[in-house]
Amino acid sequence: MSLWKSLARLRQAWLISLSARSIERLATLTWCVKSLFNARERWNGITRYEMGRELWLLDAADKWRAMTGKTLETLLDRRFHDGRVARPDEAWPDLREVARTLARQIVALRGDDPARPVILSPFHYVSQCAYVYVLDEVRKALGLETLSAVTGVFAGKEMVMPRLEPLYTRDDGQRNNLGLRVIQALRRDGVVVLFADAAPYTMHRFPMETVDVTVLGRPGRIHGGVFRIGARMNTVLLPFYLRFTHGRFSAEILEAVELASPDAPQQVADRISIALKGNYAHWLMAGHPSMYGFASVK
Repeated sequence: MSLWKSLARLRQAWLISLSARSIERLATLTWCVKSLFNARERWNGITRYEMGRELWLLDAADKWRAMTGKTLETLLDRRFHDGRVARPDEAWPDLREVARTLARQIVALRGDDPARPVILSPFHYVSQCAYVYVLDEVRKALGLETLSAVTGVFAGKEMVMPRLEPLYTRDDGQRNNLGLRVIQALRRDGVVVLFADAAPYTMHRFPMETVDVTVLGRPGRIHGGVFRIGARMNTVLLPFYLRFTHGRFSAEILEAVELASPDAPQQVADRISIALKGNYAHWLMAGHPSMYGFASVK
């Protein structure tokens, strides 16, 4: 075994041994050290904070959380991946409780119609790998064999969850029938996962359908395909986002949206605004100047 592989394994073992609170502290320390020598790292962190401050979402108390948010995401993603590889049955009690709460909410939303389709909509906060863990636990709690998720992230080593089936939004050769595959998954499982808060700029290289809304009191646009599918199937969308503070995970479950409602797009935009106000510092896309401002043509 080469020296570099040995060092990498030692680093992985060390990261796995850390508590969640220690990882949070390590993120701050790592960003501070890197920012001394790496201008890009330093200004990315500063931009994250200043963007939130200009939008009146952050105050001085949020400064460090905002500047180190990207570093925290990277460390948590690595921790979840390495832990899943080393200990496939590793349990995260905080996230497991979040998943059980979501599963109960899905059952409650169906009411007297257990076949009613539900789109579970995580918003982009804290760590995508943490969401993967939560979604797998939701699948278990609902007794599903698989759970389909619309995603723009291609499955790789970081996605060690064989029971989650990705439905890609990027050009994987099957993008044109994405809507059909979502409908098929809803009919089969009754639940599909879709990150409805994705800002349009994140998919600017690919064809998309957007709708006019107001986000944080400003004109903006969000993806519109979910509303067409949801109205056709009388689907309800359940949005939520993760928090991570003092080494503990929790979730904010937002009010569900009836996708057949004429004002469903604005309702989703309102939920996006609530999440941004509540946890902008840990929004994974924080710092991008366009946010939800988007020109579909030049």
